[in-house]
Amino acid sequence: MAETDEQAQTARRDKPWIFRTYAGHSTARESNKLYRQNLAKGQTGLSIAFDLPTQTGYDSDHILARGEVGKVGVAISHIGDMRALFEEIPIASMNTSMTINASAPWLLALYIAVADEQGAPRAQLQGTTQNDIIKEYLARGSYVFPPDPSLRLTKDMILFCAREAPKWNPMNVCSYHLQEAGATPVQELSYALATAIAVLERVRQSGEVDEKGFANVVGSISFFVNAGMRFVTELAKMRAFVELWDEITRDRFGVKDPAKRRFRYGVQVNSLGLTEQQPENNAYRILIEMLSVVLSKDARARAVQLPAWNEALGLPRPFDQQWSLRLQQIMAFETDLLEFGDIFDGSREIAALVARLKSEALAEIAAIDAMGGAEKAIETGALKAKLVESNTRRLEAIERGEQIVVGVNAFTNFEPSPLTAGENSIMVPSAEAEAEQVARLKAWRAQRDEARVREALKTLRAAAASGVNIMPASIEAAKAGATTGEWGNALRAEFGEFRAPTGVSPRARQAAAGLDTLRGEVERVSLKLGRRIKFLLGKPGLDGHSNGAEQIAARATDAGMEAVYDGIRLTPADIVERAKEGVHCVGLSILSGSHIALTEEVIALMRATGLERVPLIVGGIIPPADAERLRAAGVAAVYTPKDFEINAMLGAIVAEIERRFDEGAKAARS
Repeated sequence: MAETDEQAQTARRDKPWIFRTYAGHSTARESNKLYRQNLAKGQTGLSIAFDLPTQTGYDSDHILARGEVGKVGVAISHIGDMRALFEEIPIASMNTSMTINASAPWLLALYIAVADEQGAPRAQLQGTTQNDIIKEYLARGSYVFPPDPSLRLTKDMILFCAREAPKWNPMNVCSYHLQEAGATPVQELSYALATAIAVLERVRQSGEVDEKGFANVVGSISFFVNAGMRFVTELAKMRAFVELWDEITRDRFGVKDPAKRRFRYGVQVNSLGLTEQQPENNAYRILIEMLSVVLSKDARARAVQLPAWNEALGLPRPFDQQWSLRLQQIMAFETDLLEFGDIFDGSREIAALVARLKSEALAEIAAIDAMGGAEKAIETGALKAKLVESNTRRLEAIERGEQIVVGVNAFTNFEPSPLTAGENSIMVPSAEAEAEQVARLKAWRAQRDEARVREALKTLRAAAASGVNIMPASIEAAKAGATTGEWGNALRAEFGEFRAPTGVSPRARQAAAGLDTLRGEVERVSLKLGRRIKFLLGKPGLDGHSNGAEQIAARATDAGMEAVYDGIRLTPADIVERAKEGVHCVGLSILSGSHIALTEEVIALMRATGLERVPLIVGGIIPPADAERLRAAGVAAVYTPKDFEINAMLGAIVAEIERRFDEGAKAARS
């Protein structure tokens, strides 16, 4: 019987992309259980989320780790945790993505150490370490060391993998968080490619690889991108990425083999656009965003991970992650998408848009080159300032109604969603998880061979000082039983730490629109107080997602306040010490889920130092029950992603400052 056209087409189906779900929480054992459940449901690769102490090289019992352990990912403090994370999961046959940057050499060292224990040959290991430190300075805040030694560590990992783990992608140039911080498509293209250029230049200048080895390094670099709601533009952006990478690696770096120049990328679609209001609409948003990275065969993602519909509310449950996984599987296996060539070839509209994006991105890359490259542009704060400005324009367009967001600034009448009903609409990590992790860490330290650990850490620091590749010493430290914090401290002692520019200008924008009423109130209340309103914004703990705090600080400055914002990674004691300098209001921005522990500590310290009359405001992804608890503890107001009108928020803060002042004056008279 003759084969039908439909049967022939089906027989030529492309292999689907890798199905992933970004996941990890509380402890290694709990995350291992979740991973095995997801793999059993048809997930084909792991994407590991680490908690903030792990990402920034601290142990779970460090002061800055308080409240952060296991919140936004899994806590991995030593090789015992990594063993537990991969129990009954064969590393040799697994494709593992690890979202880790500043401490990427350490987590890869732990992974390799466990792979060695499992008998998995290093040459067979497949997966990716994100390891893009430049975007951490720009958008996510999980950096530790200054840019120069950070890029040295990236170079070390790339060269180590080229020799010992050639199937591993040692760096995943990450533009995802750039878009989350407000980057335009041109900024996402140019900043990511400028990052890749800076890293490849560092590898080439090392002189440690020949021409063939360098081409292999180029072939090992992958990308991790974002896809937002502007579907056609996002699709064209991905085609522009493919063409630009091919041209840059061919013309700038002399790579002759087209296979080594192939743009290989994974994607998580936009989380920035997920809304707290009418969150069920997010299911549609996730689908539309995914289409832009799977429809075009010539620019199709190699791996896709989708957020869950309720991530603007809190930590997704296993069901929510399953729902996102099923979306990928339905697209790959129930549609005919994978049976055809690129369906956008020949489109004049797409070709013109790709050409424009490429031209503008190349102009921006040339401007970054003129600054001295991506590293210098980070140190001066030039790129960060541009990102803050782009995000300001985005938020103002939403506030003015020029950019419609359904359920937020338009079509706001709604029926209550049964999906969010009840107490279990999001997953809440166990309150005991942190204490249990700290207890296990102390027990680990007590039973290990201290002499071997001390010798391994001594060798590690010597490698950092001498310029020797950091990976062999890191793997030995992992096998000896050293902890994440000990690895981090050894390198901090040699490299120092870094505070990136905030990108927030101390000068008000005179052209800022819609501020006349707010400026009038700030001026009136400032005259009543006898001096300019002073508003302190603090980011306690290890949460590096500073986009919201930056926008509040910038708008407060535009409105005429004296805004004090020193960036990320402050202890509650640091914030209260700054509050002693005559501030009228303290605002905390916490998106990592540690809002209860950190806010209650700030409240206790403010009361102990006589600042109980200064209003405390808290913003973040805060469930309603937690918001009630914070208000009962003394917080004046709680703001969540649904509160998108910054002028209204600041107006309420000014009114609260005035109310507290009037109460104090009345009490003084009585």
